[in-house]
Amino acid sequence: MGKATGFLEYTRVETTAKESLERIKDFNEFHTPLSEEQRREQAARCMDCGVPFCQNGKMLCGMISGCPLNNLIPEWNDLLYHGQKEQALSRLLMTNNFPEFTSRVCPALCEKACTCGLDGTPVTVRENERSIIEFGFESGLMEPQIPKVRSGKKVAVIGSGPSGLAAADTLNKRGHSVTVYERSDRVGGLLMYGIPNMKLEKHIIQRRTDLMAAEGVKFVTNANVGADVSADDILKDFDAVILACGSSNPRDIKAEGRDAKGIYFAVDFLKSTTKSLLDSDLTDGKFISAKDKNVVIIGGGDTGNDCVGTSVRHGCKSVTQLEMMPKLPDERADSNPWPQWPRVCKTDYGQEEAIAVFGRDPRIYTTTVKEFIKDEKGNLTAIKTVKLEFVTDEKSGRKVPREIEGSEELLPCELCLIAAGFLGCQSYVADAFGAELDQRTNVKTETGSHATNIPKVFAAGDMHIGQSLVVRAIREGRDAAAEADRYLMGYTNL
Repeated sequence: MGKATGFLEYTRVETTAKESLERIKDFNEFHTPLSEEQRREQAARCMDCGVPFCQNGKMLCGMISGCPLNNLIPEWNDLLYHGQKEQALSRLLMTNNFPEFTSRVCPALCEKACTCGLDGTPVTVRENERSIIEFGFESGLMEPQIPKVRSGKKVAVIGSGPSGLAAADTLNKRGHSVTVYERSDRVGGLLMYGIPNMKLEKHIIQRRTDLMAAEGVKFVTNANVGADVSADDILKDFDAVILACGSSNPRDIKAEGRDAKGIYFAVDFLKSTTKSLLDSDLTDGKFISAKDKNVVIIGGGDTGNDCVGTSVRHGCKSVTQLEMMPKLPDERADSNPWPQWPRVCKTDYGQEEAIAVFGRDPRIYTTTVKEFIKDEKGNLTAIKTVKLEFVTDEKSGRKVPREIEGSEELLPCELCLIAAGFLGCQSYVADAFGAELDQRTNVKTETGSHATNIPKVFAAGDMHIGQSLVVRAIREGRDAAAEADRYLMGYTNL
């Protein structure tokens, strides 16, 4: 431990974000890195505590506590404090294939479990991680590491999101020949088209996939396996297959008037903006525009917040975000102690921007949609909402929502975005390979395994465990790679 009293001497300092009214002028990332001296001070705050909960990555009360990748956080924080960045980079890459992704989009599970946060503020783990990996790229240390020996085994990875990329990267480094199939026109899956540029600029993904290609990974885009590309041919041509297609079946809203024009799933809205931005800097007009429209977003999670930030950048007339659940407390409840994930209310970047532009928080709690109102041409014009109360169900004993009679309201709305989560994978890929699905429409495997009912076919990521986090998807990809490697070689050193 480099600075035994660092957590006492230095306070938490985060990177500075541009003011809301300034950053909404473009779709770029908007944080300014700290100086090297400041970053070393932040690393010095790491206590190297006897039990580093930050790297635990276990489930507590149904929520993850600590890093699912078991990143060696105290080690590389110590190295960063001592200015040994190259060694810090080496330790970081031992457990995380893509620190440049997680350090931008992960909700920092590690920080929520940091011992320093038990009675104070946690270490800036995520920002320290980002400074280390960016140093690696800027200093030329992230050079292609081409395997010296190839196994002669061929692996197909279906899907190029974080789990698919992690599986491909891990198996390629092991010496297998890996081909990644992606149905979209660009590699990245959720990272490319599900997360806006403000959180993850797309040249960051291209930088990594270019490196992977130089190391021998083959990428095939516009290849919709199970539709345009035969699953039988892939099974015949490859020694192992990893299904990593994500949880891309969006949950719909069943309400009167759902067929109105102007209602879209959030992922389609976000993808259209990112694709148009990359193709033409939005000049082609091939995106779902929120400009001058009253926007209502159904769903209060990260995707809903991304829709808020994107709509504000489009120049919407207003934006409202509906949440079924009550507002979370501003501070931890006694029933939610550290190191559990803190179930507290947070105001994210998109909501901050909506407050700056419109003077109010866009979120309305314990509210859902009762009816979509449309005009004679079928265009959406308004949404009828209703307030909810949660009552105890006599049979199950669980709290269930119930409409409050007489609480209906009309919200003007020309664009409605459904960000209500996902219901598992789109089954056609699994069906094409003959892989069974479970009751949640995820690919079925034995507990603790990634092997499907079909020999040599494995599943990883959201397609396997359901909608989750990028950091968990990377862990899923690494674990599936190890299991596939054991199948191919009879043992694994991954």
